[in-house]
Amino acid sequence: MLCRKNSSVVDRGNVPVYLNVYDLTPINGYAYWFGLGVYHSGVEVHGIEYAYGAHEYPSTGIFEGEPKQCEGFTFRKSILIGKTDLGPLEVRATMEELSEIYKGSSYNLITKNCNHFCDEICIKLTGNPIPSWVNRLARIGKLSGNTPFKSLRFSFFLTEDVSSEVLAFGYNAD
Repeated sequence: MLCRKNSSVVDRGNVPVYLNVYDLTPINGYAYWFGLGVYHSGVEVHGIEYAYGAHEYPSTGIFEGEPKQCEGFTFRKSILIGKTDLGPLEVRATMEELSEIYKGSSYNLITKNCNHFCDEICIKLTGNPIPSWVNRLARIGKLSGNTPFKSLRFSFFLTEDVSSEVLAFGYNAD
């Protein structure tokens, strides 16, 4: 896939920050080569992957897990976004700060999804955005206006064992 390289990549430190991209559907195997696809993403820093997902409660939708192991999705690739000088506690504080904005109940596939979250985190940590192809479908949906994709929600529900997220698709008729 051809991607335009951002010529103004910022290097802020010595800790690498990766964007881990996952396929939501097997069709991505074909759509990827046309610059399309439906993707989930998470940000890996200090050996922890942070991501965002939907649930019905007004608490945070940010969760953490083992890098490249997001259950229910197929790992596609890891992309070095840049580097940060923030330590593990400062990264955790950044996530806590964003937990007020990224509530599980405010997830929206078109305007506030996991890729939007990852873009904001990557900019905060490195000064660099995520590649545009990762969230292209949401931008197309936003530009097209009234679309059935607006009410499609990708949800995760935490079980008692937080290490095993159960991922589900739901349709919200709002």
